[in-house]
Amino acid sequence: MKCLYCDCTESKVIDSRSAEDGRTIRRRRECVSCGRRFTTYETIEVSPVLVVKNNGTRQSYNAEKVRNGIIKSCEKRPVPMSVIDDMVADISKQVYNSMESEITTKAIGEMVMERLKKVDEVAYVRYASVYRSFKDLSSFMSELKKIMKSAKEEKKEGHD
Repeated sequence: MKCLYCDCTESKVIDSRSAEDGRTIRRRRECVSCGRRFTTYETIEVSPVLVVKNNGTRQSYNAEKVRNGIIKSCEKRPVPMSVIDDMVADISKQVYNSMESEITTKAIGEMVMERLKKVDEVAYVRYASVYRSFKDLSSFMSELKKIMKSAKEEKKEGHD
């Protein structure tokens, strides 16, 4: 780390503490050569993950887009924002922990639907209807029947 004042490459850390976000460390340093102090911030370097869209184009993963999609599907539903935030954080963690440099929108959509199904079935159906772009009423009804069937099976398992 070069000193801002004299370009010396040696400094000693006087104080270290976590910044507000908890993901950054703030360090107060003192130059060994000139004795002046300066502050540095240390953050985790995140390798960008590219999202491969259906048309083949690529763009950087954006958790805000995932959040907005979930919020739209949960509109007027009893889903607290903290639950939505947890879902987004969980999905983002899964995306970055995959160690892949690219992920498809299909894979992200499946992650969202998997979580929404556990939280709110109506929000799940709303998201699935857009995500799977049902062509007609029969394909929509087919998905609803799958949900109803799995819900019945879960109830039976709960009573055994």
